[in-house]
Amino acid sequence: MEYLNENLLTILILLPAFGAVALIGHQLFWKEEAHLKWLTLAFTILNFLISLALLGNVAASENGFFFEKNIPWIEAINTNYHVGVDGFSLWLVILTTFIMPIAVISTWHAVEKRAPAFYVFLLLLESAMLGVFVTLDLLVFYLFFEASLVPMFFLIGIWGGKDRIYAAVKFFIFTALGSLLMLVAIISLYYLHLQATGTGSFDYITLLGSIQSGKLVLAGQAGTLLFLAFALAFSIKVPLFPFHTWLPDAHTEAPTAGSVILAGVLLKMGTYGIMRFNFTLFPEASREMAWIFIILAIIGIIYGALVAMVQPDIKRLVAYSSVAHMGFVVLGMFSFTEAGMQGALYTMLSHGVTTGALFLLVGFIYERRHTRLISEYGGLSSVMPIYATFFVITAMASIGLPFLNGFVGEFMIMLGMWSSTILSGNWNQVATMFAGTGVIFAAVYLLWMVQRVFFGKITNEKNKGLSDLSLREIGLMAPLLFLMVFMGVYPSLFLRESAASVRGIQKIVIGETTKGGTVDSPPEIGQVEKNLPDTN
Repeated sequence: MEYLNENLLTILILLPAFGAVALIGHQLFWKEEAHLKWLTLAFTILNFLISLALLGNVAASENGFFFEKNIPWIEAINTNYHVGVDGFSLWLVILTTFIMPIAVISTWHAVEKRAPAFYVFLLLLESAMLGVFVTLDLLVFYLFFEASLVPMFFLIGIWGGKDRIYAAVKFFIFTALGSLLMLVAIISLYYLHLQATGTGSFDYITLLGSIQSGKLVLAGQAGTLLFLAFALAFSIKVPLFPFHTWLPDAHTEAPTAGSVILAGVLLKMGTYGIMRFNFTLFPEASREMAWIFIILAIIGIIYGALVAMVQPDIKRLVAYSSVAHMGFVVLGMFSFTEAGMQGALYTMLSHGVTTGALFLLVGFIYERRHTRLISEYGGLSSVMPIYATFFVITAMASIGLPFLNGFVGEFMIMLGMWSSTILSGNWNQVATMFAGTGVIFAAVYLLWMVQRVFFGKITNEKNKGLSDLSLREIGLMAPLLFLMVFMGVYPSLFLRESAASVRGIQKIVIGETTKGGTVDSPPEIGQVEKNLPDTN
């Protein structure tokens, strides 16, 4: 059992990669494409079931992380294969493994060309995304971060819409160029640690320990530049305004499975990176630059909602809604309050479920009509009542209706921002009020779209013969709808697991200049608090 616990994260990373190799071998020897989706589905479901073992009661290592493994990789430059999870990364790992089988099932009848390559890229993408969330060595983190770009580039560029090449290249250029500055910053950290301690290191725990002990000082101009290099790479991935322009094109042109993974998991790599690395390695710069990110987050919330409101394409509307939702996440993170940061993590999870479901629903109707234009629909509730019901519930969750998952995170974010002291005077309350308009605008663009698509008379004869959802499609939506309700009525199950880790990150980033004076030395940020009382 100890051996399994130590290697559990490695199994989660490698199993999809082994699955990709198995698919290639299957094609070389059997060439039966009908088996490919079943094999891919089996590997993704197995990985999800294995990931549930992360919820077990396992003792943390001395660093505070669970299921930790740390072995040398390239000893000449002192870089290790170092993986581990805490309460912060735990749910993002499970979200990834949960989304992947759903993405595979969504492609059951949609992939007609080069199916072997499609499923291989899906599995390789899962391995890379999981590596991002569990890696504790900065160089290895960068490799996984960049590796996730390649499969998604091909998924969009080969199986996307008519402008797929433009969208794929734009996606790759934006994210790859931003990441190069992060690589420069990672190398700089190595040499700064070498200069300060006599030993270079890419290890996150080692760097953090040197910073907290005072051996490595990342303040002043050097700290600000390093913070900005990391923040640029992560802000592009979020994406934070004004780095968002690649997202609508990528979402619109990507196949349904690609959009689900992009919204459900890939965007969270950016917000995860900011909280994990920017806040803990560069706390002083994080505080100094917080006002800029708060302003950009608010602009993103309002801008994304207003642009979504005028979109003629349903999928593009949902894409711009992601810009607004991720703006809420950034706002909550930079409130530097426990409520705001917990709300940011919860909104990451909720957005992955809700927006992933919206992209699935858009894909269902596109497979039937081969158009996503709102003007082509109207009165669908009379011919597709089950589809309409699922869509309305999902839209309400995205708006933030109480007792659905979207409400909890956004409410905690606004509560955290309102009580924050990061901005002077009453600006925290002003920021909260501006962000609150995004909730109103979300109701406008989603309800207006729902009204035009599903209600009224059928205005297009082509819609009269549309079939309602199949059993496969209902089964695909059922777990997502269950989570929307479950997360809305019982959030404490999720918040308990992440409380201690988020609190540890918060104490590091607020440093010694909190409103109440100095704070105690921060706890190990990797710990998970297992027995907190229910507070929700």
